[in-house]
Amino acid sequence: MKSIGDILPDFEKKAAAAPRGRKRLTERGELMRFFLRHLNYSRKQDGLAPMTMAHLGTVLEKIPTNDLYYLKSVCSQAENFSKKFWWELDPEKHPPR
Repeated sequence: MKSIGDILPDFEKKAAAAPRGRKRLTERGELMRFFLRHLNYSRKQDGLAPMTMAHLGTVLEKIPTNDLYYLKSVCSQAENFSKKFWWELDPEKHPPR
């Protein structure tokens, strides 16, 4: 019995592969890179190891993209980006409405 790879022509194999590198840019990914750049700058000054994209992904996992735009605007206006970022993410800091 022939395998599927033997049956499909080469051009279809290449078309089925996911794009690599910069071709996979997304709106959410750009926001995450923005946060990562600013947070790692602060972490480097404090002598901490840089945060990875995977770690930031788990931190921002349940936050909708629209809320990330709000978070970006609030943190950009703050005096200390990192401090404001972590304060905004902590639900205990915000009283229930």
